[in-house]
Amino acid sequence: MDLLLTLPIIIMTAATPLLLAALGEMVTERSGVLNLGVEGMMVMGAVAGFGGAFATGNPWVGVIASILAGMAMSLLFGFLTLTLLANQVATGLALTLLGLGLSALIGESFVGQPGVKLPAIGGIDPLVPFSILMVGLVSWFLFRTKMGLVIRAVGNSHASAHALGYNVIAVRYLSVLFGGAMSGLAGGYLSLVYTPQWVENMTSGRGWIALALVVFASWLPLRILAGAYLFGTISILSFVLQAQGLGIPSQFLSSLPYLGTILALVVISGNKALTRRNTPASLGQPFVPDR
Repeated sequence: MDLLLTLPIIIMTAATPLLLAALGEMVTERSGVLNLGVEGMMVMGAVAGFGGAFATGNPWVGVIASILAGMAMSLLFGFLTLTLLANQVATGLALTLLGLGLSALIGESFVGQPGVKLPAIGGIDPLVPFSILMVGLVSWFLFRTKMGLVIRAVGNSHASAHALGYNVIAVRYLSVLFGGAMSGLAGGYLSLVYTPQWVENMTSGRGWIALALVVFASWLPLRILAGAYLFGTISILSFVLQAQGLGIPSQFLSSLPYLGTILALVVISGNKALTRRNTPASLGQPFVPDR
């Protein structure tokens, strides 16, 4: 009975970092930029968030530090891909490797240190309702405002948007920075709320799940919300089944979220009309403005 009462809160906690990171990546991809460095931005946000809170004793400083760390990583990605026109896929993968290595180096002295947990309000972590609120705000922004229309126009046809007088590079930089901020915050959530401590590679592939979640949700915010809670439920289910001692190998149970991700992608790929309708047509394509 106690488990049934606390299970919804546990699922919310597991789903929130996925929801935050996926929302940020969705806005980035809506502008036509494919950033595969979500995992790297998340883990840098995690170590920066822990470090900021540990140094000051204030978890909100850690929250700000995690956002800034994610934005710094995304700014590096933006400079390489939008200004220097480096390949987006290769740069995103390199960003993840950089984040994993750099966070391990920075966080070496944090291992084993006590964390500073973000206080709950009414038994719920404040970033949980914030993440749900962001779903509504991002949905309103993308589909009800002129700037949201511009972002989608840039993602669908950057040449046409440029011909209409919009600054494609500036729009994409802002979208990339937003994605970095949300990914950094997702990482900070892990080290300040989910497990208030620093452990090397503590994101454990959540950045890749967030990337898959964007495709699973067909680049739609409300579907990202549903998908994040679905994957959060699968993650918690694996722990519950392990605790029940059913004799199922723990390695298999730990792989359930990733198996669920693969299955979801297989299912969504079957609906080609939906995927084709919502996929930004200029996704991953570099833009060179007229001189």
